[in-house]
Amino acid sequence: MDGGRERYRGFPPILGPRPRILILGSLPSRASIEAGMYYGHPRNLFWTLMGELVGAGPDLPYEKRARILEARGIALWDVARLASRKASADASMRDVVPNGIPRLCRERRSLRTIFFNGAKAEELFERFVRPRLDAESLRLPGIRLPSTSPANASIPLDAKRRAWRRILDHLDGDASRTTKAPRRSPRA
Repeated sequence: MDGGRERYRGFPPILGPRPRILILGSLPSRASIEAGMYYGHPRNLFWTLMGELVGAGPDLPYEKRARILEARGIALWDVARLASRKASADASMRDVVPNGIPRLCRERRSLRTIFFNGAKAEELFERFVRPRLDAESLRLPGIRLPSTSPANASIPLDAKRRAWRRILDHLDGDASRTTKAPRRSPRA
């Protein structure tokens, strides 16, 4: 540890053969790393919302949840591959090494939209990933959703549910294919 900071390493992506959306977090929390899974903190609402939206709820084994996401066209990853931070506080992240998201976008041309699980994921993407994207990948809309983290308790669950429902439009509809990408993502 350096000044109370620990070095964190993220997980490989959950990625099926033809993802339509990519949900990006910042970096797994200590609880997620200890659990060995994305959004492993018991109060994180990600899997609760995925259960309501696509049937990948926390009552299912983790591997089954991952397969459901893949089958529905949802890829899941974090912007940071490595970073140091104090405990699980995203605001204290330093020494960020990004994941290979530009390569993923080039190789998976089925992607139509990128969703950010919170402001820190979007901020890291804009700083470390966007400058490395090719012209076609730059056209992907980026949409910030409210963080599912228990640290984001100021937004009520119903508001989070309404915001996260937007992913369904990009899985089942044509909205993502006909919308030009904004330079910055709209605020949820």
